[in-house]
Amino acid sequence: MTNAKTIAYGALLMRATTGALFVAHGLTKLFVFTPAGTAGFFESLGLPGWLGIATMLFEIAGGVALILGLATRLVALVSVPVLLGAAITAHWANGFGWSNAGGGWEYPVMWAAMMAALALIGDGAHALWPLGRRTA
Repeated sequence: MTNAKTIAYGALLMRATTGALFVAHGLTKLFVFTPAGTAGFFESLGLPGWLGIATMLFEIAGGVALILGLATRLVALVSVPVLLGAAITAHWANGFGWSNAGGGWEYPVMWAAMMAALALIGDGAHALWPLGRRTA
């Protein structure tokens, strides 16, 4: 049986957890790998370096937006191709398992599926700016 109240809190849990993971990944690119290192890694994959910087910024801003519940469906929807792109360009050659050297495609594909589900489910409880829902 589906319960709207528990679905709302399940969406909140998905939103906050994946948002925190996005922020952690973005901040790792910013402070550990540095923007120049991130751009260089993307270039080593045959992608433009600016895409690495854009990805880093999206992970940080999008992660914060998910945590706060700001345009959740839009952020989740936009993140699906970003994550599938990461799976294909950076992880596909490493095989399935995330524990493989270089990380396989298992984790980013699972994360893309989570984002697709969140885009379908919506903001959940305690969202600050839910798109498509009247709040007054």
